[in-house]
Parts: sequence; structure tokens; C-alpha cells
Amino acid sequence: MKTFGVVLQGIIAVAFLFGHTPLQARELAGVDIAQQVTISGLEKPLQLNGAGIRYKFFFKVYIGALYLSKVQSNAQEILTGDIPNRIMMHFIYDEVSKEKLVNAWREGFENNMEKAELDTLKDRLEKFNNMFSTVHAGDVVLLDYLPGKGTSVSIKGAEKGVIEGADFNRALLSVWLGEDPVTEDLKEAMLGG
Repeated sequence: MKTFGVVLQGIIAVAFLFGHTPLQARELAGVDIAQQVTISGLEKPLQLNGAGIRYKFFFKVYIGALYLSKVQSNAQEILTGDIPNRIMMHFIYDEVSKEKLVNAWREGFENNMEKAELDTLKDRLEKFNNMFSTVHAGDVVLLDYLPGKGTSVSIKGAEKGVIEGADFNRALLSVWLGEDPVTEDLKEAMLGG
């Protein structure tokens, strides 16, 4: 009986230590999602706000994660605040062609923006779409926004460029957090739900 008590105490101690590690990665679809990330040009790391899986029909396409300075659950506050953020897309589907990516971006922007806003962003949206190529399982897209600098785009570890403007960042975030998001489930997950 004494041995059982010692073993139980050991199990509880280990569970406590590992269950409360602040920088512990969260696993989703076999991929470790960092609890915080560091962005060049930002003093403090960003915190994981939420992460979920983007499904197309019943296929898992990518893991989407939102990082913010502080955890927030109100999409409107995130969209209207000019705040540092990162969207991470970790692809888990075998292959997504450039054409499908560009079509998905266009649909996401058109579903969440007025025509006048789209017209204002037309050149920057085209520049953004031109940065993409076909992606495969394991490829990661990072979209890092810093106020006053713009949205830095990194694909498969390669810096592709920066898209200027808080208005572009709002449009980009609206693809996941807007009134007509890519999926309601992913929106809820990225908002920490």
C-alpha cells in the first residue's frame, strides 16, 4: 500500500509539472503549436490566441493559429485594433496549388469586404497573391503584422515581402475573423473557443 501511495504521488507531481509549463506547445493534428512566438521588431513575444483546423469538405487542409500581444475573444476588437499579430498556416493536406490558394484568398477577401475597400486594396492584394506558390504538407505560411510597418509574408521559411497598411491587415484578418469567415469553426478556434 505504501508503494502505491509513493507511485501516485510521483504521478501527480509529474502531471503538475508538465501540465502547467507556461511555454508548453499545444498539439493539433500531430503538429506542435507554440504557445508564444517572437517576431523581429517586437519587444515582447506574442501569445497563442487560438488554433484550429481548416477543413474543406472532410479533408484537413491546414492548421490556422492566431497570435496576439494578449489573448482576446472579441473578433471586432481584433479587427479594429491596430495591433501586432501573427497568422500561422501549417499545411497538412498533401498539396494545395497556387491557383487554389489565390482563389481562396480572393473569395475570403470578397466575402468580408465592400467593393470600395477591395478597389482600394487591389494592387496590394495582387502583390500578396503573387507571393504564393503551390504548398505541400508540412509547409508553413507566416503572416506577421507590425503597426507602422505592414504585413510580412514568409512562405516555407523564405521572406516574400511586406504588404503595407493597417487596412490590408484588417482585410487579411477578416478572412478568418470577419462576418463570413473561411469557416465558423476555425474562427471560433482562433478566438480561443
